[in-house]
Amino acid sequence: MTQAIQDSTTTMPSVTCGELLVQWLEYYGVDTVFGIPGVHTVELYRGLPNTGIRHITPRHEQGAGFMSDCYYRASGKVGVCFIITGPGMTNIMTAMAQALADSIPMLVISSVNRVAQTGSGEGHLHELHDQQGMVSKVALASKTIWQLEALPKTIAQAFALFNGGRPGPVHIQLPIDVITADASHVAKPPSKAQTILNQVTAPQVRLPAPNPKQLDLIVKQLTTAKNPVLLYGGGCVDVDSDAQNLAELIDAPTFLTINAKGLLPPAHPLSLGSNQSLPTGRTLIGDADVVLAIGTELGETDYDTVLDGGFRINGTLIRIDCDAEQLQRPFIADIAVLSDAQMAISGLCERLRNQGSDQSLNHQAAQQVADVKQVMSQEMPANFAGQNALLKLLRDEVKDVIIVGDSTQPVYSGNHGFEAVKTRRWFNSATGYGTLGYGLPAAIGAMLGSNQPVISLIGDGGIQFTIAELICAAELELPLIVLLWNNQGYGEIRSYMEKGGLPLIGVNIKTPDFEPLAAGFGAGYRRITAKQQLLDALNKDTNGKRPVIYEVDEADEFLQEMGKSFTYFS
Repeated sequence: MTQAIQDSTTTMPSVTCGELLVQWLEYYGVDTVFGIPGVHTVELYRGLPNTGIRHITPRHEQGAGFMSDCYYRASGKVGVCFIITGPGMTNIMTAMAQALADSIPMLVISSVNRVAQTGSGEGHLHELHDQQGMVSKVALASKTIWQLEALPKTIAQAFALFNGGRPGPVHIQLPIDVITADASHVAKPPSKAQTILNQVTAPQVRLPAPNPKQLDLIVKQLTTAKNPVLLYGGGCVDVDSDAQNLAELIDAPTFLTINAKGLLPPAHPLSLGSNQSLPTGRTLIGDADVVLAIGTELGETDYDTVLDGGFRINGTLIRIDCDAEQLQRPFIADIAVLSDAQMAISGLCERLRNQGSDQSLNHQAAQQVADVKQVMSQEMPANFAGQNALLKLLRDEVKDVIIVGDSTQPVYSGNHGFEAVKTRRWFNSATGYGTLGYGLPAAIGAMLGSNQPVISLIGDGGIQFTIAELICAAELELPLIVLLWNNQGYGEIRSYMEKGGLPLIGVNIKTPDFEPLAAGFGAGYRRITAKQQLLDALNKDTNGKRPVIYEVDEADEFLQEMGKSFTYFS
């Protein structure tokens, strides 16, 4: 500690490695960094005032990771975190694992002990046995900058991983004596003036274009198919209207994974929402002679939410994905295309349009989908109706709202029944890694990335993991609505234990009194007990300057009343 403080008072070189690093980040389009300064990272902050990068201070490194995650989901821009050696990195690893599972780019920049001390085992401050080896398990890559000259290419490699394949978190660590070293001889990014004058932009690595012969083969399969099914995943989130066009050209029932919600508009006649795990959805996919899956890993948390291993694909499987390995797991593709989703979908649409009206596809899919929707509506659990009615009200009453969910009961029901108006409007941690505590800090990241109204949907148990981030939202004067679903503990796990005849141990936890707690954090509070009360509150609070907790009890009668008039797929 003493040595670190002494170093911060010595004469600094003209440009340190830490100062140069933030210049390169700005060159690659980074405009926001989430971090908690520590004695090992303070020199990363020296150059920030000379850039346009804003700094957000969460109250825990896990919160920084979740904010960065949802900053990207809402904006499409990579979130960056500055994290200290040791405990900072162990704290953020859960957030990195969630991002890795959901293919979310995140750049985590950390310090590590001095070059001569790294891995020494001598008990230096924040020392880990092998920080890079540990973090590499929850990242696409973990790199150490031992030589100053490696800085520009290491940053370039990180953004190449974000843009050139299936994205995920990347970790870059710098020894604390490298951060402060003189980097005046190291390559610098073009200045803002040069960038504008010469139209210089950061080099972009792009996803591959599809092989034309493979697209021809797919079209041949589709034109001879009797009952095809289309599966869209989160890899299609930025695909334009061709996503809808392709479904209509094929005339196929279409499913959207949870992260692809909004790719087809609500109530589209070919959309079956995110109900691949319902019995009728499984049957429809299992009976298909051709299944076209684009940008989806075909994972358990989208296709087997009941966790019984019953999801099957029996027909010809065609897969289009940006990850070569994922093309053959967990289901082996009969036709595997490594490609950017947009280019592949556009190419298929062009070929299908050009084949002429005499070969148009007509599977009477709209009627089939309408019939299946009726059955699926009956297969939804009874308590889903009121929860989905609440979610639909939020969607319809708050323009351009983004709903960010935790692992909590209304999120599970919304993953089935909620239909988003656009992509990047519904995301949660119930998919992939499935962590608790995500909903609040992630919602802060979404609001910072989008400047749109955001609602955090989180349970009374989950919010206790990261409730300290409420004060971060208050500090930033964000009008974030925290819809707190109170079922007095870990309700979903309690229900699971009850069904299994297990003793109810550890699930009936004490729930805080959220009203004074919110006040202590500088947030507002409302106990919502009626539909009109909720509507009035939303109209006022979404235009305010502070976060507000809306506490809703799962047993409230107004939810049951709303559920009585609710219809799915509307």
